[in-house]
Amino acid sequence: MSWTPKPLGEILEQSGRHRAGDQDLPVLSITMKHGLVDQADKFKKRVASSDTSNYRVAYKNELVVGFPIDEGVLGFQTKYPAGIVSPAYDIWKLRSELDSHIPYLERYLRSAQARGSYASRMQGAVARRRSLTKADFLNLEIPFPPLDDQIRIAHLLGIVEGLIAQRKQGLQQLDDLLKSVFLEMFGDPVRNEKGWDERQFSDLLNDIESGKSPKCEARAATLEEWGVLKLGAVTRCTFDENENKALPQDVVPSVRDEVKAGDLLFSRKNTYELVAACAYVFKTRAKLLMPDLIFRFSFKRNADVNAVFMWKLLTNESQRKAIQSLAAGAAGSMPNISKANLRAVFLAIPPLPLQNQFAAIVEKVEALKSRYQQSLTDLESLYGALSQQAFRGELDLSRVALPTSPSEEESPVAAVVPMPATTPTMKLPETDLLLPSLEDREQLKPLLRFWLETYRAQLGSASFSATGFLAAAQTRMAELHPDNEFALGSSGYEHIKAWVFEALAAGTLTQAFDDEGNRIELKAAADQNLA
Repeated sequence: MSWTPKPLGEILEQSGRHRAGDQDLPVLSITMKHGLVDQADKFKKRVASSDTSNYRVAYKNELVVGFPIDEGVLGFQTKYPAGIVSPAYDIWKLRSELDSHIPYLERYLRSAQARGSYASRMQGAVARRRSLTKADFLNLEIPFPPLDDQIRIAHLLGIVEGLIAQRKQGLQQLDDLLKSVFLEMFGDPVRNEKGWDERQFSDLLNDIESGKSPKCEARAATLEEWGVLKLGAVTRCTFDENENKALPQDVVPSVRDEVKAGDLLFSRKNTYELVAACAYVFKTRAKLLMPDLIFRFSFKRNADVNAVFMWKLLTNESQRKAIQSLAAGAAGSMPNISKANLRAVFLAIPPLPLQNQFAAIVEKVEALKSRYQQSLTDLESLYGALSQQAFRGELDLSRVALPTSPSEEESPVAAVVPMPATTPTMKLPETDLLLPSLEDREQLKPLLRFWLETYRAQLGSASFSATGFLAAAQTRMAELHPDNEFALGSSGYEHIKAWVFEALAAGTLTQAFDDEGNRIELKAAADQNLA
């Protein structure tokens, strides 16, 4: 289906005429990732002027637009009855709250499609100073389906967003686990309270190698081309082979500088916060070269050090800060750490068997992280495809149940906030069913159905949670078959959705309103709880 587009001028009108004066109101800022947030959450401190009397008041459900708008710097104020924002921001209010659903509008206005529309109409020569006039903003036409379909689209995208957030949280928890294991086994490496031998870095190294940075093309290299790594390949202390630029065809590659599995890379130059990033290369595509801003550590054979352990040692927070303190640079330039300063560093080095034991743990966790990351990539691709189809009117929404049923006292524009769900501890049993492979995803259907029936029998009076089940199933698969790199992704969600519709038709699942009477929850049918 498709909907007649509507110009924003028929949906929004100018607001923001009230100033803060002497009112003590929450100070809000806009982020590209999370929309409008408390300023303290964004900066961990107050950065607003001490005199906020000229700040604009943004009332609840009003849209705040910042800059650059083509990077999605906008958001609805749904948290407070009133908050204040920078006087540089524009504020708009809905002309009618009867046919507009804020979660839908915000998702569209921050979408890739909308950002492309902004960019095509912006004026100015300097990229981040280009702006969109109010008239052009109001003339933008957006897809504007009926209210029920707006709610369905926002709810569907919200489910995928929840899965994405859950996967990111899982990745962060695995990182935190490795940090805890490191401290438990070795203690703080700078204080060295466990008394490990302290050895000078130069005694461990054959060489500190660096590459070259020829002028490259402004695109990533294809698999058949040579590429040169960008600093982003190591900035997050995890190797990212996609952060590269294509080497021009007429430049002869320095094969000596090619990155290989087992390399330990180090950024010698960056901002003070990002310099001294270190990344271990577990695997990489061929034909990628080091630039001159990245070092590669070559260790002596008899140095009794494990490169994976050295990676975690050098990225330990206190150790990295100590190395960052060695960075020097002229005013206005990025700090740089010299080879000489690095070689002079003393490091606490535990016995090699203990390093190897820790490295084995790291490799297992990194393998699990790789599967989680692939799942995250799949989910983000799913979100991109769903959002494009939804905003083009290409999704069949007839089978998507409305998640809310606004009461007379409740505005239909209120944001969909997930209700705290009380879910049972899921005990997904072992099974003789085949675990799906990357090549044969059809094996997934009977496995998930077996676990879904088990989960339904455990529900009791709790609500069914698709996101909770999907996370539990992914974890159980990793536990039962740690060598299998299968990630559930979008195919898992589609199987769950199909099972839910069948269970509703069969009466083994029912739909009911929550205690507040404004959200539909899925429950196991009463007589099924005895299973």
